[in-house]
Amino acid sequence: MKVFKLPDLGEGLPDAEIVEWLVAEGDEVTLDEPLVSMETAKAVVEVPSPFSGRVVKFHGQAGDVIKTGAPLAEFEVAGEADDAPETSDADDAQAASGADGAETGSEPADDERSTEAESPPAAGDADEQRRPEQASDSGTVVGNVQAGNEVLRERAAQVGGVKVTPAVRALARKLRVDLARVQATGAEGVVTAADVRRAAEAGTASAATNAATPAPASPRSDGTDSPIRASEPVAPPSGDWEPVRGTRRTMARVMSESHRSVVPTTLMDDADIHAWRPGEDITARLIRALWIGSRAEPGLNAWYDGDNGVRMIHKNMHVGMAVDTADGLFVAALRNVNQLDRQQLRADINRLRENAANRSIPPEDLKDYTIILSNFGKFAGRYATPVITPPCVAIVAAGTLRHEVVPVLGGLEVHRMIPLSLTFDHRVCTGGEAARFLKAMLDDLARAE
Repeated sequence: MKVFKLPDLGEGLPDAEIVEWLVAEGDEVTLDEPLVSMETAKAVVEVPSPFSGRVVKFHGQAGDVIKTGAPLAEFEVAGEADDAPETSDADDAQAASGADGAETGSEPADDERSTEAESPPAAGDADEQRRPEQASDSGTVVGNVQAGNEVLRERAAQVGGVKVTPAVRALARKLRVDLARVQATGAEGVVTAADVRRAAEAGTASAATNAATPAPASPRSDGTDSPIRASEPVAPPSGDWEPVRGTRRTMARVMSESHRSVVPTTLMDDADIHAWRPGEDITARLIRALWIGSRAEPGLNAWYDGDNGVRMIHKNMHVGMAVDTADGLFVAALRNVNQLDRQQLRADINRLRENAANRSIPPEDLKDYTIILSNFGKFAGRYATPVITPPCVAIVAAGTLRHEVVPVLGGLEVHRMIPLSLTFDHRVCTGGEAARFLKAMLDDLARAE
């Protein structure tokens, strides 16, 4: 008997949630055949079978959270003795590394390290600056792994007679759409995200749902010493308890880690954008201003390792964009923004938003950002105290654009203003450095172009 333990799926996370088994107990599978879909760090990952043989037992069902290094499935492999479960060398290595960190809750900075970001480690501009253990990692440790420069696309698997990718299956579950009733328009009969959304809007492929079982109500406490009289009915809770999973689970872990380890301080000021041309790209200008700020004070485009007392100042800038979704908050990276022109930067921003909407952000885009940008102002709010995700040391948040009366040459004018909030880790950045960084941003944003 072979025991397959959940490997680290390339994101350094302590656990993953089972989204869907792609085979059944008792099925015969081949090496590298899609086995199960797992959700980690806001990405749905399809895990291939590490063996050829018969699936004997699952160690979890859809919705269960499996620790990295814990048993996931058991296989009966031809020619193997049945007297005792055993694992491959790769499984043992994964169990040793994954089980030790299963309870740490550390996640990139993804990370979600979050994002929820969530990740630490590599220098912004050169792969050779990555830590040794990362440099040798070419992807997931299960199946036959190949490394190279080839661009890989998400593979569609046939589940229940329907060709669909893991991300689209996750979208269908979220929208409660029965994939078997969706008309496929993709190449070779693959169901696309657009097909699922169309079916959800039309209501032509609704899936049956099971009512959640509410948790027992907590005893009422009204702050007095008097016992509740028997004649007084206790009102039940108005809602149901539900497990926090997926993106929100990662977000909770990353925010808790930040609260434990970071010493945050926030500076606030307003950027006068009166000189901007109509239709100026606000997000692109904010990202450019981040780079200008880091040129004035490089220490804010950095990582800090408090356990070892070291920091890394990055030569390039990868901006982690905080993305708000119905499933929770996560951070995805825009790479080498200092090397992109406006058109390239806008194309990358649009790609990130599309991937976020489709739940198809590659795992590598959820980590290794060097500074974070949150544009909460498109909803509401002027200033904020945004939360840093380690190992980053700074995050900038932009509030709601507004008009304000300002004195000009003895008179008054109405100018457009963007409120900015800069939170920095005071363990490694001084107040003067943060103030000079913010001043450089304000000066750049005040320029016409």
